[in-house]
Amino acid sequence: MIKAGIIGSTGYAGQELVRLLLGHREVKIVWYGSKSYIDTKYYEVYQNMFKIVDDICLSDNMEELANSVDVIFTATPQGLCASLVNTAILEKVKVIDLSADFRIKDVGIYEQWYGITHQNPELIQKAVYGLCEIYREDIKKSRLIANPGCYTTCSILSIYPLVKEGLIDLRTIIVDAKSGTSGAGRGAKTANLFCEVNENMKAYSVASHRHTPEIEEQLTYATGQEVLINFTPHLVPMNRGILVTAYANLLKDATEDKVRQAYKKYYQDEPFIRLLDKESTPETRWVEGSNYVDIGFKIDTRTNRIIMMGALDNLVKGAAGQAVQNMNLIFGFEETIGLRQVPLYP
Repeated sequence: MIKAGIIGSTGYAGQELVRLLLGHREVKIVWYGSKSYIDTKYYEVYQNMFKIVDDICLSDNMEELANSVDVIFTATPQGLCASLVNTAILEKVKVIDLSADFRIKDVGIYEQWYGITHQNPELIQKAVYGLCEIYREDIKKSRLIANPGCYTTCSILSIYPLVKEGLIDLRTIIVDAKSGTSGAGRGAKTANLFCEVNENMKAYSVASHRHTPEIEEQLTYATGQEVLINFTPHLVPMNRGILVTAYANLLKDATEDKVRQAYKKYYQDEPFIRLLDKESTPETRWVEGSNYVDIGFKIDTRTNRIIMMGALDNLVKGAAGQAVQNMNLIFGFEETIGLRQVPLYP
């Protein structure tokens, strides 16, 4: 059994990590890190953990933590992991970072989009992008995993096979995405108050969302050609879920059968990707609480465009579940351990 520590265990993604790891037969959580709740019992922060977790929240001292565990999860704001991790720590433990600190290989692009100076650029090239369905073999050999974001995971997985197989015009990709409010984190913000969110839907960070370069970079790697997209996120009044609807022009020989075969080629054996039947479309309610991604598509013959659709739970496959999937790979466990939860409904 391996020992795990979590820095940022009292955020939404951190709490989801706790929930999933408590059900993992190969893991014991020994460090519940939380800068905001040091010396507070974990169940006093999340009462769903009453009589389940009696541990006290500790600091975010990564140096001390590295001597106590086999793997560290950092579910923290951008910039913190990069300021804490170093080569000496990585020689002792494996780190799975849920922030964006090591996702983008070009440090200039990271600093431009996130508005902060990267504290550890020399480690960026050592990190592996933790999208298991694409980088599985590289993940197994890595000690530093850049866990992808929720919007990016859903967007990339919905589009990737068609980019990889050259079935769509790379200059025409538009991504329209919707997210539940937990994607904004647990911090108190006026824009996330009940009266601001309830009975409302809005676009935000239009033409400037920081996940844009991450999606572009990964799709560029897939095709070998530069990909630029329009990405527009929306906030919807629900707790969990991501729904992506992406559009692109089809190339002339892209038929319904070729598109479906492209998805099957890459995803047929993937345990957490469900390619839906024809005429069925993804819905967030059918993936809630699970590590599944539901993917569907529809060809509009009138406009010669394709609509690519994906749905996932932003806290599970979009964050904590994907982190656990990465952990399973780097420690040689069966990939689905601790992640076979059936989606919750209603």
